[in-house]
Amino acid sequence: MTDLPTGPIALHVSGFGTPLVLLHGLGCDHRSWDFAAPLADRFRLVSYDLPGHGATPVPAEPYTVEDLAQQLADLFRAQRIGRAHVVGMSLGGLVAQHFAAHFPALVDRLVLIDTIPRYTAEMREAWLERAAAARAGGVASLTEGLLPNWFSPAAIAADGAGVRYFRAALAGCPTEGYALACEALAAADLLAEASRIAAPTLILCGSDDRTPFVEGAHWLAGTIPHARVVEIPGTRHAAVLERPDLVLPQLREFLTGG
Repeated sequence: MTDLPTGPIALHVSGFGTPLVLLHGLGCDHRSWDFAAPLADRFRLVSYDLPGHGATPVPAEPYTVEDLAQQLADLFRAQRIGRAHVVGMSLGGLVAQHFAAHFPALVDRLVLIDTIPRYTAEMREAWLERAAAARAGGVASLTEGLLPNWFSPAAIAADGAGVRYFRAALAGCPTEGYALACEALAAADLLAEASRIAAPTLILCGSDDRTPFVEGAHWLAGTIPHARVVEIPGTRHAAVLERPDLVLPQLREFLTGG
């Protein structure tokens, strides 16, 4: 555990070189970035479990995406990171957006994966309903309903490593940690932040993700000054888990100057 002003977090560091900070998605933990281990030949990989996920304790009070970005800034100070590449997926992508907009001197290159600046009204209501459902029945009870949003039918049928990890992550995710994160996502509104992001930005999205995510990816690419978008073919919301073989080369090329 690493102690920060907001409380302890479960931190994982490997490799040497330019720091590369990896922020996971809702219900997941640092293990969702295991596929990125080969990047340790060029980068110092820094990943951690977000509050109420993995081994990081559940916060005592509700929090916002902005709070998570401030926590990330605290981590930079604690780890003496002056500047880093930042990669965020889904929930982690919202944290990365706010962080890059408000702490531009700390971000070299930015990668946003399967994320969105603000959810539609219908999706915001759904987040609150999901928080209530998690509290009522536990996070694992949501798994079968979430799988078709995160993975293609072929991936679910194959029951590969990414799908098995997702099932296990949800089964182990603390109920209140998950619910608080859902509520933070419902309240998130980063539309005004995008134009403030100065870092070169790569946006990755699953080609078959739900329409708001695909449209959101292209909106971000058109609004962030130095951004481009790449769709990962045949994937839905969990492109990093379903096709890490396609995501990893995109990360390596972009982060090494491509």
